[in-house]
Amino acid sequence: MDVIFIFITIAIVLFVLSYMHKRRFGLLGLALAAGSLLSGIWGYDIGLIASGLGVPSGPLTSAVILSLIILLPAGILLFHGYTYNSVIGRAIGAGLFTVLALAFLVEPLGHVLMPQGFGVDIYNWLTDNRTIIIGAGLTIAVIDLFLTKPPKLTDKRRKH
Repeated sequence: MDVIFIFITIAIVLFVLSYMHKRRFGLLGLALAAGSLLSGIWGYDIGLIASGLGVPSGPLTSAVILSLIILLPAGILLFHGYTYNSVIGRAIGAGLFTVLALAFLVEPLGHVLMPQGFGVDIYNWLTDNRTIIIGAGLTIAVIDLFLTKPPKLTDKRRKH
């Protein structure tokens, strides 16, 4: 299977999950960064644990484990946090989350999947611009956190 179809499938799943849960991009983007750091720290150890549990070791298993570690913090935060109120905000946030997640996933999946056909140009562009995408995505995530307003709570002390 061509690598571009795998990336498109991952992108569609991430976009739909993010869009359906309405979560803001800021927290999800920073969770992807945390997952990337955790995959660098724990990747080797979790691979050893997985092989000790009988999971066959190899480059594909390593890529799947690293990808899951990258996505795990964001996956957990899909169920908690601030949400978008508008459809446009949801779509933009889900799109930014998807692009940032693919930029983080291109390294672990790139060691296993060899691009062929028309996907080579897209894959090469993504790998060449990976650091720019991650830098811009995390900057936008922090800005989104600053723009997030907590929901208005009713004042229970107010007398009627």
